[in-house]
Amino acid sequence: MTSLMKLVNALIILMLSIPMAFASVSSTDEFDRVLIGKNNKEKEIAIEWLVANQSGGKAKPILRAWLEGNLFYYRNKQSESYQQLYIISTRSAKQAENIWDGELLPVSQARDFAKVRVNNKLRSIIRMQLASLGLNSPDATVRLQAAEGLLGQTDDEIIARISAQLSVEPDAKVQDRLQLALAINTVLDNGAPTQQRIAAVESLSQYKQAIVLQTLNKLSPVSLEPELAAAVVKGLDNYHQSQRFYSGVETVFFGLSLGSVLVLAGIGLAITFGVMGVINMAHGELIMIGAYTTYVVQQLFPQQAGVALLLSIPMAFVISGLVGIAIERSVIRHLYGRPLETLLATFGLSLILQQAVRSIFSPLNRSVTTPDWMAGAWELNPMLSLTYNRLYIILFCALVFVAMVMVLKKTPLGLQVRAVSQNRAMARAMGIRSERVDALTFGLGSGVAGVAGVALSQLTNVGPNMGQAYIIDSFMVVVFGGVGNLWGTLVAGLGLGLFNKLLEPWAGAVLAKILMLVFIILFIQKRPRGLFPQRGRAAES
Repeated sequence: MTSLMKLVNALIILMLSIPMAFASVSSTDEFDRVLIGKNNKEKEIAIEWLVANQSGGKAKPILRAWLEGNLFYYRNKQSESYQQLYIISTRSAKQAENIWDGELLPVSQARDFAKVRVNNKLRSIIRMQLASLGLNSPDATVRLQAAEGLLGQTDDEIIARISAQLSVEPDAKVQDRLQLALAINTVLDNGAPTQQRIAAVESLSQYKQAIVLQTLNKLSPVSLEPELAAAVVKGLDNYHQSQRFYSGVETVFFGLSLGSVLVLAGIGLAITFGVMGVINMAHGELIMIGAYTTYVVQQLFPQQAGVALLLSIPMAFVISGLVGIAIERSVIRHLYGRPLETLLATFGLSLILQQAVRSIFSPLNRSVTTPDWMAGAWELNPMLSLTYNRLYIILFCALVFVAMVMVLKKTPLGLQVRAVSQNRAMARAMGIRSERVDALTFGLGSGVAGVAGVALSQLTNVGPNMGQAYIIDSFMVVVFGGVGNLWGTLVAGLGLGLFNKLLEPWAGAVLAKILMLVFIILFIQKRPRGLFPQRGRAAES
């Protein structure tokens, strides 16, 4: 019986030793053989061998190609390269690169290559190893990405690497992420001392990353010691409080950006409507002309989107201004004192301008390229990112507003415009040519509308109907702020933008706009002349 047991034990040891022998990887040839095979356990060992025995410059491309499905083995038995591993970067690539010596092999037939298989578990291991390799990079940005990729890992070997890297890491941001990774591991480690876990929870609650919430949610207060459970609850409260605060900041930012768009769209109308009392229904099409000017200038400088955008600003102002002067001289000046006819005439002009654009550029929307310096977002922290294009829109709106105030307050044209808007008869008596002022004022307001079109081209596609989306909003801003008052337009535009964005989360976009319109109607019942009414004899009348 004893001999029989010894025999069984020997057979068991022999059976266990066989796969271990196959699992060992000690050379590049064995690495190739293992990856071609179907044993995933051996593949895991092969990954560890690759990371431990090859340089990062050699291991990274192999693992990345395997992860992205670009790692193949050659299966033409007639070739010396049979069963060797190659990287083929794209499906249309004409050459395959050997993973070890870089030798290139022509890809004459796609069926000569077969993809190295990978499953989800192997993908997870490869990602972890790639992140671990990144910690050794001389580039701080790569190390930071690697540290962020290791957040949430609790493997002992990975934690040991993180600790070792933290002791020599010179970059403060990378240090911060490594400390976060260690804190997460401590919080999730049930064997760690309670006080140590409480300190880790308090440290976690200072971070804004989403993984903090995921980590704390994994801990059930019911199964924890009272002190630790209280720390977890407090940490979750702090995190949710930060979430609400930054969500509010983001809503205010979106409200200001929407308000800036409304101000840009309405400021030109405030000038024309306030000075001349003309209800210009073609104002939206003047915005559209500015946007199409941006598109045309970008076609002239296709490789320099930033320069084209800057050139578009004066070009749009001049072209839209000239179109506005032409409209005033040819149509509107014959209809002064007849608001209904002016409304109908300008509405007809808006249709003519839309059809002209359709005939020239086609009815399809046109895309305007955003310059690199306007793309992306400014990440203040993991909970708050501000997009650059909206930031630039807000700054641009401020610049346009200041420029308009300076023109109206500090130039002879501004003085004449204010005189005509406050008392046209008295201005004429003082020798001001009100007809010339009307034409220049209409051109100025139209030019500003064109500049608004340049800004809007960075937020939406350029099309023949884009002006229609802003004409109602422009009138709402002007009426709410006070006809002819630039400060009223600024306050009304920003206020309505904020009001709209505050309502949207619980009322929806359409209902929010309806509520905003109802609010303006009710407000006008109390203050028919808006927030900042124009002063002067004509205005009083």
